[in-house]
Formats: sequence, C-alpha cells, structure tokens
Amino acid sequence: MSEYDADPRDDDVFVVDTRRRPDRSRPDRSRPDRGRPQGSPPVGGSPQGSAVGRRPHRGRTVLLVVLGLVILWLAFMVWVPFHAWGTVHRVDATPPGPRPAQTKGYDYLLVGSDSRAGLTAAQKKALTTGSAQGERTDSIILVHVPADGGKPAFISIPRDSFVPIPGHQSNKINAAFAEGGPRLLVHTVEQVTGLRLDGYIEIGFGGFSTVVDSLGGVDICVPFHMNDPHAGINLQKGCQTLNGANALGYVRARYSDPRGDIGRAERQRQFLGAIMHKALTPSTILDPWRYYGFSMAAGQGLTVDNNTSLRDVTRVLMAMRSISQGNGLSLVVPLSSLNYQTYAGSAVKWDTARAKQLFTLLRNDTPLEAPPAGTDGKPSGG
Repeated sequence: MSEYDADPRDDDVFVVDTRRRPDRSRPDRSRPDRGRPQGSPPVGGSPQGSAVGRRPHRGRTVLLVVLGLVILWLAFMVWVPFHAWGTVHRVDATPPGPRPAQTKGYDYLLVGSDSRAGLTAAQKKALTTGSAQGERTDSIILVHVPADGGKPAFISIPRDSFVPIPGHQSNKINAAFAEGGPRLLVHTVEQVTGLRLDGYIEIGFGGFSTVVDSLGGVDICVPFHMNDPHAGINLQKGCQTLNGANALGYVRARYSDPRGDIGRAERQRQFLGAIMHKALTPSTILDPWRYYGFSMAAGQGLTVDNNTSLRDVTRVLMAMRSISQGNGLSLVVPLSSLNYQTYAGSAVKWDTARAKQLFTLLRNDTPLEAPPAGTDGKPSGG
C-alpha cells in the first residue's frame, strides 16, 4: 500500500504529502501536445502550414506594390506633357480688325518655318540649313478637326500661292510670313479662306530635327532616289529609318522632286503622320526616357499663339495620328496653275471655284469621308 492509501487511523495521525501533484485541469506546457484539442495541428504548425499562412499577406504586398507602380506611371504620363507645355514658345498671332465668324469645327494653322534660331554654326552645317537671315515658311498646312463625325483633314497651302495680303498687294503667301510674321500670315489665311483659325502652331528647323532624333529616327518610304545637295540628302528609293538631319532634308527638298512644292507638301504631310505613328508606338510610350525626351523636344521646338491651348495642340496631334492610320484626309488646296506668271515671278494659282467649295465645307463642318474635287494636287488648268 502506498502512502497515499494509508489509513490515518493506524497512528491516529494524518500523514500529509507535501509534494505538489500535477494539475490535470491545465495543459502541461512542458509537453506541446498536452492540452491540445484532438485533431488540431501541432503547436507552432508545420513548415507547410506556415507558408500557407504567409501567402495571402505576401500576395497583398505584391498587389499593393504593383498598384503603386501603376499609379506612379499614370502620374508620370500625365505630368510629362504638362511639364513640356511649359517650355513652348509663344507669340501673338491674333490678327487685327474683324475676323470670320466662329465655326462648329476646329481649324488650325500648322507652319514649318526655316527659322535657324538657336542653331549653332555646327548645327547649321550638319542640317545644311545655310545662314539666311529672317524667316520664311517651308510648309503651310490648314488642319481641320470636325466637331461631330467625319475625318480630320490636312490641307497643304503651297507657299508660292498667289493671294491678296491684307495691307499689302497680292503676293506669294510666303511673303505674308516674311513681312509680318505669324500675325500677318494668320490674317491672310483667314481672309482668303473665310475660316476663323482656332490656333497657330509652328516648328522650326532645329525643333523638327530634334523631335525626330528623340524618337530614334522615323520610318519612311522614300518614293524615288533623292539626291539634293541643297537639302543635304542623298536618299535611295525604298523604306528606311531617317535620322533628324535626313528627315529635315527629306521634307525640305524641292529640286530633286519633279513636282516641286506640290511634291514637297505631300512629303511633309506623309512625314508628320509617320512622326505621330512612331510617337504612339509601345517602344516610345513604355520607355520613360524616350517618352520624356520626345515630349520635351516637341515642347521646346514648338511656337504657338498666346490663345492656343494644350488641348488645341492635342487635337492637331490626334489628327496626325488619324491620317497616319488611314482615318484622315491628306489634301492640297485646289489649284489651276503651278506656273502662274506674276510681278513676283512664277507662282501657284488656286482654282477659285473649287477652293471656295472646299472652304464652305470646312466652315459648315460638313463631314468629309472622301477628298473633295480638286484636292489631289493636280492643277485643273493642266
């Protein structure tokens, strides 16, 4: 018999065992499995159970990181154009006196000038620009963006177009820019077309070249062999990537094109579409350095009227994009002669009747689904 079973009556004395007995109502912490409900996992869990417990937390962390990066990227995409817009040059191109009435659609004047402002002697040599003083237009394009439906249109105005210049006698339209800058050019275009211009956008030699280089060159299909020392190019026929210097020569060349200014105007519209096509490719948009470089080059190379907004420029750029995708119209003001003899020398004469019809369509914002009559650049007078 153990001491726990001793009968106290044996010695008339109770024997008390002072040793502490285990309390079975509490789990035994010295044994991890004691006190654990049956079927539950061991205390501390297994390595596999621990990984399962951590997975949701890790997944949420990854999701938050990805979401943060997306928000930063979107903020960057929005900030860059506004930052670049702050570098744009501004001029007063608002014409004096009465102006045509505001129309439903949007009409802009897009000008490529031969300005050499900001170019070093080395850059002038590399771009074969020469060192002529003053400014002239290398291209004049009327951009129409419809308000409701229809295709946007780029309408080239040959710079040798013989038109009345307000405050001056009739002359080649290029003289308006040379004598009175953007303001007189806008005034002239408004009076001869009857269209109220919503904005003025200009890019010079250096700006054009820098924009092309910021994109790593632009892909263009050269229609024929072009060897033109005046433009500094010797390009073979066929599709190729042109850098800034060759691109500038390609859109400037006159003497190597049998159609002269008309052929040059067509190449200019072609190249503007190609620039926007390259600018909106994933290789540009998804590359932050290229996206930033292109945006800044475009901003620093532009000159706009004080009333021209970022939204106006965006409309023009989207019109370029539509044309590059075949969803816009690339036109020329209807012509009757490319060799119209004037006191100012050989000039370009418009087909007055067809030109009025075209400008009426634009004023009324009539949807254009096909090129209007006479806008293919072929003179109606032969």
